[in-house]
Amino acid sequence: MRFRLRTRWGVTATTAALFAVAGCGGGGEVDGDLTNDWGAMAPATGFVPVAGTCHLSTFAVAGPRSTYEEADCGVPHRTETVFVGEYTAPAADGAEPPAGTSAGARAAYQTCDKKTTEYVGGPWRHARLWIGVTHPSPAAWDGGSRWFRCELVELDSVEDDGALVQRAGTLRGVLAAPGSELALTCYAIELDDAGAITTMPSTGCDQKHNGEFVGVWDAPAKASYPKGDAAWEEFHTGCRTVAAKYAGVPVDGDLQYRIGVVSLPGNADVWAQGDHGVRCYLWLDGAELTGSLKGKGTKDLPVQYK
Repeated sequence: MRFRLRTRWGVTATTAALFAVAGCGGGGEVDGDLTNDWGAMAPATGFVPVAGTCHLSTFAVAGPRSTYEEADCGVPHRTETVFVGEYTAPAADGAEPPAGTSAGARAAYQTCDKKTTEYVGGPWRHARLWIGVTHPSPAAWDGGSRWFRCELVELDSVEDDGALVQRAGTLRGVLAAPGSELALTCYAIELDDAGAITTMPSTGCDQKHNGEFVGVWDAPAKASYPKGDAAWEEFHTGCRTVAAKYAGVPVDGDLQYRIGVVSLPGNADVWAQGDHGVRCYLWLDGAELTGSLKGKGTKDLPVQYK
């Protein structure tokens, strides 16, 4: 720690006289070193974000200190930090923050997956929610920052991950009790001639609908992101087993003739980070259901065609 002694040449002699009168100029009590009796300064610490906070800015992969601004969760905001972790070796030893399919990025996402379920009080994929991982900016990483933030956002729909909602109110515990407004329920699904979803508005299960959320199928780790009919059929087969358990019908050769399914994995980016959870919806083409099919069995889900 450096000190600069500022003097004005016109008062130097007077200052020296004052030091002498005060007993500071002679004897063996002063060694002339102004700093050797000072305690060592604590090491500098970088900025670390805070969990359980909300933010006005939209989600971003990199989170520079200049854009970090906490907001009251009661006012409209875009993201909520559910957990703040720290990268460890070997990821922490890299020249830049972990990204893409790297082991460090995948480990951080898996941590955020688990912490988000704990934070909201239930499986977050069972609701209109999405998670992402924010890490320090390259400059902050160079300066020693090794944190990562688990960010949670509300979506307006689940079709193709939907659009981010500007929300008022925390998401902490939002799935802890039955009947959450964010829980996935029933849907009026419309497809185009190629079998792609054109619209999928949610509706109460007591209203006319032809689709119902039945759970999540965990695709095998070796599975590729679906491209082409063959790949999608593997996902539909997986979701049919989830739908069969939900509805109380056997998994046999007739299953594909009882029910159809809609299979919705996350986007390719989160898939690359290890998120292989596929949201599954039981779907009956042309049906006008006015109640849930949970546990209804073969009577309500007969073989429709072969």
